Amino acid sequence: MQVETPTILKKIVARKYEEIAERKAHTPYANMEMAASVANVHNAPRGFAKALRHQVAIGHAAVIAEIKQASPSKGILRNPFLPADIARSYQQGGAACLSVLTDRDFFQGHEDFLIEARNACKLPVIRKDFIVDEYQVLEARAIGADCILLIAACLEGKQLRALEALAQDLGMDVLVEVHNRPELELALEFSQSELLGINNRDLHTFELSLSHTFDLMGSAPSNSLIVTESGIHTRDDVALMRQKGINAFLVGEAFMRADDPGTKLKELFQS
Repeated sequence: MQVETPTILKKIVARKYEEIAERKAHTPYANMEMAASVANVHNAPRGFAKALRHQVAIGHAAVIAEIKQASPSKGILRNPFLPADIARSYQQGGAACLSVLTDRDFFQGHEDFLIEARNACKLPVIRKDFIVDEYQVLEARAIGADCILLIAACLEGKQLRALEALAQDLGMDVLVEVHNRPELELALEFSQSELLGINNRDLHTFELSLSHTFDLMGSAPSNSLIVTESGIHTRDDVALMRQKGINAFLVGEAFMRADDPGTKLKELFQS
């Protein structure tokens, strides 16, 4: 099964393959494999899914708080951009996990941002990028990622399965992101991850609607932990999700524009 990839993603993925080739030329696959193995000894995964499930189990919202400097549509979101300070603020604000953008060309991200953020706190961290090659999975573990994002719209089914399997072999969790029903069907067929992200943004029209989560959640396996992504801006948004049984959230822009991201997180999610 193959889903229709939105134009913007086609552009990003095409550039991503160029970037991967450049990185492999600089650091061969075998070297990256060794770096991932070393990281597993000295910088073991912290348990991303476990941290989310713990928050839900004690009755709290499980928040994946995002650290990103910019987006293609909104430009620079935060200046100055200090990943370590943001990570500490999120931890104090009650985040369960962190998400760090590492894509350079479209989000002005960097692997160093993930390293800085993770070293500054005790929270598990997901590498948020456009992962299409096993090299990137090894790279994620090598820089300390506890989880990776796999976007169904970017991948074929067998590709999704192989990338997920490698991540899990390395001890990382996997958040599989879908935007619509065809992508969900692909994820259900080829993924065994317990983390299912439903993005509320239509990547073809760029419109946001929380109904994306509500429309798809009923088709998810009973053991899935659904993470609603994008479009969470108010306490009413949070309350509506929790009334529907959605207790895990990935939120970025609402925090990045705040003077103190952790304080904004607390305001948005405190009971």
